[in-house]
Amino acid sequence: MKKWFSNIGPGTLVTAAFIGPGTVTVCTLAGVKFGYTLLWALVLSIIACIVLQEMAARLGVVTQKGLSEVLKSQFDNKIIRSILIGIVIAAIFIGNAAYEAGNISGGVLGLSTIIDAPNIVFGSITINYLSLVIGFCAFVLLYMGNYKVLERSLIVMVLFMSIAFVITAIVTKPDLSLVLKGFVPGIESEKLLTIIGLIGTTVVPYNLFLHASLVKEKWHTTDELPLAKKDTIVAIVVGGLMSMAIIIAGAAIQDIEVNSAADLAKSLEPIFGSTAKYVLSLGLFAAGITSAITAPLAAAYVVKGCMGWQGGLKSKKFRAVWMFILLLGVIFSSLGIKPIEIIQFAQVANGLLLPIIAGFLLWVMNSKKLLGKYTNSRTQNSIGILIVLVTVFLGTRSVWKVIINM
Repeated sequence: MKKWFSNIGPGTLVTAAFIGPGTVTVCTLAGVKFGYTLLWALVLSIIACIVLQEMAARLGVVTQKGLSEVLKSQFDNKIIRSILIGIVIAAIFIGNAAYEAGNISGGVLGLSTIIDAPNIVFGSITINYLSLVIGFCAFVLLYMGNYKVLERSLIVMVLFMSIAFVITAIVTKPDLSLVLKGFVPGIESEKLLTIIGLIGTTVVPYNLFLHASLVKEKWHTTDELPLAKKDTIVAIVVGGLMSMAIIIAGAAIQDIEVNSAADLAKSLEPIFGSTAKYVLSLGLFAAGITSAITAPLAAAYVVKGCMGWQGGLKSKKFRAVWMFILLLGVIFSSLGIKPIEIIQFAQVANGLLLPIIAGFLLWVMNSKKLLGKYTNSRTQNSIGILIVLVTVFLGTRSVWKVIINM
């Protein structure tokens, strides 16, 4: 057991990244609106996530480079390379700065259902001190610059999150026959946007960069590829089970308006008792704080790779990037500022980035020069091509949604 635990890590950080407040909210609304009927969509999302993240992990272990470093090295044309690097930095750096406020706010929402009046008033300024607490916790773990400490801290929080969400689902006493029927695919027009949302919150472009960079901290030889693969599959399946548990909990709510996971936590109390509310609220808090740690970390790795910076987690430039993103997130969250325009830009940038990066990843995973005998199999390529087509659809939909809402 001790040996098994010593070989998990990077995959868990990916799970910590994609199970954030956004995923919790989307899964909650899927359960409230459509019951168990979209569980099958999560299964497809998890399969797609495993396939892409395994490619990113394999690339990182074999080349000992991050995805952004490989991206730079594959294009000799300076104009094309500059455009791609510009899109990547814009989407990941600015996008993660915008989403960081949402991560911290999600953690605050979880605690706010338990702690009353978390605001401090200074004249005309109202500050939510819980945002500062979450920001401080994230700062300490990131500033230590110790990968093992960061990894173990997030493993503990992900395990706690898993227990919290699964207990919440069990407490709702779901009808198992209906749950099983939820794994049978069925696409109605009114469910399409929610299906896309479930895929979009699971297959996240910055996680591909994060994973390829993190595996280099953990594993250094191709002999360790099976460990990286097992870590990826186990961690993402655990994340998928968490998402399913949230959908199941949401499906238990009837005739009550629910717009977020915090609303779900409050709605569960009169039906299943105060314990359910507290457990789900703490799960939402854990989802917020884990994503609040991984989003700045991912952005720092991306910028480091794109700019060709040397040094590790403790380098000044690396720290400056994640500090800036964390600071913006704390400011936006604590003051209640909603960076709508920045988030809209982030949605457009990520909508463009997802199919580009998925396509690029698939391309480099077939490079014998880069990976030798560790290139993709035909099956992996077939699934990869299907995922790229889906991400093109997702990206187009994301950009179009922002344009029509402007």
